Amino acid sequence: MSLRRIWLAALVSLALSHVSLAQVLYQEDFDTDPSASWQFNSYLLGNSADFFFDYSTVGVPPAPGGSSTRGMKITANVGAGNLSGGSASPIGLSLPDEYVLTAYVWQNSLGPFPGGGSGSTQITNASVGVTGTDNEFAAGTITGVQVGATAEGGSSVDWRAYSALMPNGAGGALNTTNTPAVYPAGSQNNTATYYTAAFAGQTPPTAQTLLYASQTGATAAGTPGFEWNLWEITKTLSSISWKINGTEFATIDSSLYPATFGGNNIAFGQADINSTSSTSPDAGALIFGLVDNITVTAVPEPGSLTMGLSVLGLAGAAWRRSRRG
Repeated sequence: MSLRRIWLAALVSLALSHVSLAQVLYQEDFDTDPSASWQFNSYLLGNSADFFFDYSTVGVPPAPGGSSTRGMKITANVGAGNLSGGSASPIGLSLPDEYVLTAYVWQNSLGPFPGGGSGSTQITNASVGVTGTDNEFAAGTITGVQVGATAEGGSSVDWRAYSALMPNGAGGALNTTNTPAVYPAGSQNNTATYYTAAFAGQTPPTAQTLLYASQTGATAAGTPGFEWNLWEITKTLSSISWKINGTEFATIDSSLYPATFGGNNIAFGQADINSTSSTSPDAGALIFGLVDNITVTAVPEPGSLTMGLSVLGLAGAAWRRSRRG
C-alpha cells in the first residue's frame, strides 16, 4: 500500500472515531431476568410489572434488535376500578444531565376495534429526570418529564406531556397555550393529520387474534398500538424532545419544567386515565405496555461531532486528489 493510501486510511479512521456512536451509559434487553435490578412503583391497586415477560405468549412478535421475546410488561387498573398507574425504573441508576433514551415500545389494547372494548383506553409512558423511587403518574407524582400516548385513540387527548410544572399536562386545563409549542401537530387528538400521517392504524397480530376472540378490527389512524415503535427521548439542558420512529411528537422547553429535576433516573409506565375497570376477563392479558431493548447514550459533544465532520471533509478531498493523481 502506498504512503498516500496509508495516510488516507488513517484519516478516514480518525474521522469515523469522531462520528461513531455515542458512549453507552445504560442498556437492558431483558434477555436474562433483570427483576433484582428494577423497581416497580405503584399508585393504588391493580397495577403490576413483569420484568421478564415472554410476550410471545400473547401473540406479540419479537422486538427489532433483540434475540428473544422477553421484555418488560406493565399493566394498570386491572380489576381495581381506580384512576391509577405504575412505573418502573432501574435501581440506583444515575445519569448525567444530558442523554438520549431509546427503547422499543409496544402498546396493546382490548378489542374490538377501532372503538376498543370496555376500559381499553390507557396511556403508555416514559419519563426522564426522575427519582426512580416514585410512581411517575399524573394523578400521583411527576418528578421529571413524562411523555405518552394512548394505544387506540380512545381519548380526546391521546398524545401527552407532563412535568412537575405541568401536572395536568401540556395542553391541559392549566396549560392550554402550550399546546402548539409542545406538540408539532398543534393538537393532542389522534385524528390530526400529523398523527394519521405517522400511523395508519394496525390490526392485532394474527397470533393474538387466534388466542383472543375480542381482538378483531383495526385501530384508528393516528394511534401507535399493535406495532413495535422506536421511542427516542433526548434530554438536554435547554429542552426535552420525544420522537417515535424519527418523527417528533413533543418538545418541552426548559421553561416548562423545574430547573432541578427529581433525580437522574428514567422510568417507563402504564396508566389508566379513567376510574373504570374493564369487565372483560381478558383485560389483564391484553391491556398493557411492553418495553424492550432499552439504551441510554451520552449526548455527543458538539466539538467532537464538528471535528469528525471536518476530518471526513479532509479525507474526501484527499481521496479525490489521490484518484486524480
